[in-house]
Amino acid sequence: MIGIQGQRDETEMTVRWRRDQLVACGVPARMAAGLARNPTCDVHQMIDLVERGCPPHLAVRILAPLDKDAA
Repeated sequence: MIGIQGQRDETEMTVRWRRDQLVACGVPARMAAGLARNPTCDVHQMIDLVERGCPPHLAVRILAPLDKDAA
């Protein structure tokens, strides 16, 4: 069983990994840090779009959930 501190450490490691992966593919560090902390961000899809040439700010918009009113 993982204690509370263990869960925090694991969460921090996951966020750090997500941030590092995003930065490595060309996402600006500040943007990557915010995306890495957002559990709804699909890092793999973000990386795929950026590696295909999509600017990071546009990739964020493409992957953003639709507003309920717009649907």
